[in-house]
Amino acid sequence: MSETRGRGAYHHGALPEALVAAAFEVLDEQGQERVSVREVARRAGVSAGDRQALLTALADRVLADFVSWQAAQVAAAGQDGRSVMRTIGLGCVRYALHHPRRFELVRSRVFAASREPELREQLDGIDRAFTDLIVADQEAGRLRPGDPALVGLAGQALVYGLAQMIVDGYLPAGKAEEVAAQVLDTFGQGIANRPVQ
Repeated sequence: MSETRGRGAYHHGALPEALVAAAFEVLDEQGQERVSVREVARRAGVSAGDRQALLTALADRVLADFVSWQAAQVAAAGQDGRSVMRTIGLGCVRYALHHPRRFELVRSRVFAASREPELREQLDGIDRAFTDLIVADQEAGRLRPGDPALVGLAGQALVYGLAQMIVDGYLPAGKAEEVAAQVLDTFGQGIANRPVQ
């Protein structure tokens, strides 16, 4: 996985893909602080370019991976009668648990004073999808009525905090998912339209 690629490792037109794939390796192995254009270019077999642009492209790819991860979490949960918002929240925590360095990269670029223009479209799409899930839960009677944006922000703050506590080592990794599920259920009882069964 970490071996140096030769210059023939990518085909014409796939250079950005080769760079991002190599950057993914470095991110997972060593964290974003070690993602350098020099190292990524060395692995991809190309000359170095701009590090911030590379990290933004990498964050964009991580967000796409995260969306796929969440879709799989929702599909696996099926229709168990619980709020989809709970499934999404637990999926976020699981993603941070399994991919702490990816979480750190996205955190550093998403939870900032302003969103990077290159990520705005994808992040706006994620926000819209999350709001739609909250509205669907409200219409199905799983969540009580209220401003979906406010419910989403409260849930996002809780999940972000849990994920950061896991990444920081405050919550032991071995029990993190269990504790996160209990916390999410406690939160859910506060916003649920009826008690969790």
